[in-house]
Amino acid sequence: MKKSVFWLLTGIVLAGIGCTNNTYSSLRDKEDKLIDNYISRNQLVILEEEPAEDYVWGEKEYYHVSGYDKLYFHLTRRGPATDSETGKDMTILRNDIVVVRYKQFQLYENADTLSYWTTLDQAHPYEFYYGITSGTSDGMTSICESIGWQKAVQLMKYPGSECEVIVPSKQGFSNDETSVTPYVYIIRIVQVKQ
Repeated sequence: MKKSVFWLLTGIVLAGIGCTNNTYSSLRDKEDKLIDNYISRNQLVILEEEPAEDYVWGEKEYYHVSGYDKLYFHLTRRGPATDSETGKDMTILRNDIVVVRYKQFQLYENADTLSYWTTLDQAHPYEFYYGITSGTSDGMTSICESIGWQKAVQLMKYPGSECEVIVPSKQGFSNDETSVTPYVYIIRIVQVKQ
């Protein structure tokens, strides 16, 4: 009798596992729909070609970053290309330490269920090496493995820039990829250290 109950319960559990739709592929499909829904309900205009540096971005215009599925970038503010006092070129280069403040929004199905986390009210901003997604850090500065963040910095180009970027899990942080979670980030570059 005990063996029969055991096998019956085992069969029910296995049948439940087999009916589950939480495969990685189905989670990715759901994530794509969340991003598409966000774009649709916010009436975003998607640009397929990267705008020129002097382009004046419309409030709802987002660039679909070439070569990356579901990665969208919107420039809110462009920082100065040269230092006003010294005339020095301010372009952010590989291995520069980028200091940012950001706000993170997790995408859900409905507009009123967005949750967020921010560094805007914390004592210390987030620092990471630009152009490096793996390897060791100096113990003080992070390696930023998010391709979405790296591309955002590349497109912002200068300190003082601010953007909004929609980052799917594949271009996000490792935790995002594991949980197949898409985010929207508002990123402001406050400083660059060389």
